[in-house]
Amino acid sequence: MLKKDQIETVFGRLQKANPAPKGELNYVNPYTLLVAVVLSAQATDVGVNKATAKLFKIADTPEKMLKLGEAGLKEHVKTIGLYNTKAKNVIKLSEILVKDHKSEVPRDRAVLQTLPGVGRKTANVVLNIAFGEPTIAVDTHIFRVANRTGLAPGKDVLAVELALEKRVPAKFKLHCHHWLILHGRYVCKARKPDCPSCLVADICQFKGKTLVQ
Repeated sequence: MLKKDQIETVFGRLQKANPAPKGELNYVNPYTLLVAVVLSAQATDVGVNKATAKLFKIADTPEKMLKLGEAGLKEHVKTIGLYNTKAKNVIKLSEILVKDHKSEVPRDRAVLQTLPGVGRKTANVVLNIAFGEPTIAVDTHIFRVANRTGLAPGKDVLAVELALEKRVPAKFKLHCHHWLILHGRYVCKARKPDCPSCLVADICQFKGKTLVQ
């Protein structure tokens, strides 16, 4: 497990390389962000962005999405995995937002998690990106990076999330999950990590490092 000063160094380097990281899902407001994240489960951001490019031009509010209807929504998202279930969840959550939340996306994790298709990770992404909350949404990339590096080892995503919340300095928390997702997606890849290109390879505790001699 990395020490406090090592964690500071890791995030200091990631911040210097990318001072203002952003998520790769396209959206136009908190509602479309919520929809995009729900659609992204077990799918790529690239695939979701292709599907939502036209969708969000005609349905960027819960009311417009309900007017489009489940069948209409399916036509836009049918290239995304599990699209039937996801479309049903998007319509249901849109109904709830209109009925119970004045069509606004709640700025509350517990409330967000009551919406169909919204789990803790999705809620954390929405709170972080839409509302600037220092939440940490742990996906498979972050789970891998946190365990490989020794940054915040944990047996499941919740354990890693809680460990990161405890160990990451407050000044880095807002962008923490973006840095780690991007690092896991493009450098610390699952099958073949690009250790020679890694900014923190000298600190990383991964035993399978592939460094150039």
